[in-house]
Amino acid sequence: MESCISAIGIANPQNRIAQHDIYHFMANAFGLDETNAARLKGIYDHSGIEHRYSVIPDFAFSDPSKYTFFKQANQEPFPDTQKRLKLYEKEAISIAVNAAQNCFAGFEADINNKITHLVTVSCTGMHAPGIDIELVDRLGLNRDTERTCINFMGCYGAINGLKVADYICRADVNAKVLVVSVELCTLHFQKVNTLDNWVANSLFSDGAAAVLVENTSNRLGNGTYFSLKNFYSEFVTEARNEMGWYVGNTGFEMKLTSKVSKQIKKHIAALTERFLQKAKTQMSEISAYAVHPGGRAILEAVEEALELPEESNSFAYDVLREYGNMSSATILFVLDKMMKAGNLVDQKIMSFAFGPGLTVEGMILEMH
Repeated sequence: MESCISAIGIANPQNRIAQHDIYHFMANAFGLDETNAARLKGIYDHSGIEHRYSVIPDFAFSDPSKYTFFKQANQEPFPDTQKRLKLYEKEAISIAVNAAQNCFAGFEADINNKITHLVTVSCTGMHAPGIDIELVDRLGLNRDTERTCINFMGCYGAINGLKVADYICRADVNAKVLVVSVELCTLHFQKVNTLDNWVANSLFSDGAAAVLVENTSNRLGNGTYFSLKNFYSEFVTEARNEMGWYVGNTGFEMKLTSKVSKQIKKHIAALTERFLQKAKTQMSEISAYAVHPGGRAILEAVEEALELPEESNSFAYDVLREYGNMSSATILFVLDKMMKAGNLVDQKIMSFAFGPGLTVEGMILEMH
């Protein structure tokens, strides 16, 4: 028995901001001189990102008098973690609900009553009672819906959410699992003037994605779907200090060194071989890829290490360009684009996402 992704819905906050406008905000925020502003501009120009989304409109403005969240011209007092998580509590739920409703759009009106399990994924905020209970209320799910929360796992969290849903649906043919990932990464802008912060602030964005997972033998959906074939998880101990996610006094603090892409390039080929052996699959059977677009350098590292043509990651590049890196939700945006394109029927897809550890989460899907 297999489980499958029958539908995907995505959503973003209303503030769609051009990457060049965010650059001007950052150059002002860091107080950069002409030389360092040019260095920062180089990072933004080569990011592969054209637009990002945020619940905070400030990033669109180079004039500090227009700020609403970072209200002071010199950004003091800088918003503390409590203030940032209060905004998460206020804003995350509506984006998550929109994503879920978009996921439900192709089903009959009573689909909400058929959901048996809810898995929520987020690493950018938390509270209790949390997003899971709010989703049950706002979507009109049954109050006995079983809930699982996956928190603080970073960009690979959604694959763990799908893995949990897969286990549930394989065990119970009648289970209908709603997986919802919501990330408000831009809440955690840090102004300490380091290269790590320059890079992190150039990439991250806000968004949510919802997925319906069910047993393939008992599907409610009747359109294109992904069967979930295999999962794989491994972490690279020697790269443990290259990426981190910590709770600080002024929000969550990202550690993201320039060595992340190099470590992925170094290890991904051998790791892929171990994954294929576990899945009893040959590389020649894989015809498409869904790699988490954590950044342009990460996509390029995977392509070089696995000797893939750039077009193999075309959906990931599209998501990176249009949305930026929305942490765990991003890989679901890539799958959404693949599902809507509909041109990969009967093809096996290999997917990877990366996060602190340095952890690599992989899965193999097949489109039908």
